[in-house]
Amino acid sequence: MTKPAVLFLCVHNAGRSQMAAALLERVAGDAVSIYSAGSAPGETLNPAVVSALAELDIDISGNRPKKLTDEMVRDATVIITMGCGDACPIYPGKQYLDWELTDPAGQPIEVVRQIRDDIARRVSELAATLLA
Repeated sequence: MTKPAVLFLCVHNAGRSQMAAALLERVAGDAVSIYSAGSAPGETLNPAVVSALAELDIDISGNRPKKLTDEMVRDATVIITMGCGDACPIYPGKQYLDWELTDPAGQPIEVVRQIRDDIARRVSELAATLLA
């Protein structure tokens, strides 16, 4: 059986998709290939996102936003879009899930924690499905 691959996709790849990738890595380890990218990546990660994950002993401070590539899409079993609407490209033949999540940009840490916890719940459900 081929190892499943998940692509978390948002516009800036500075918050939600970075959190989702880090949380899935914690849950699934190397049982799942994990990609995180943006259709128009930002310059840096959202500092509140870095802090919220650090509270769970997850360090993404060395990560940088990444541009979506065709290779990521080709490899993906599931593509999860996060609030990018028409900015996220659609590739025929791929399984898509759209996670409607509040954008953490400009939000206080209390709101970012809620977003993190929502993503963690969704990631746990996704991992259970992929690894069943």
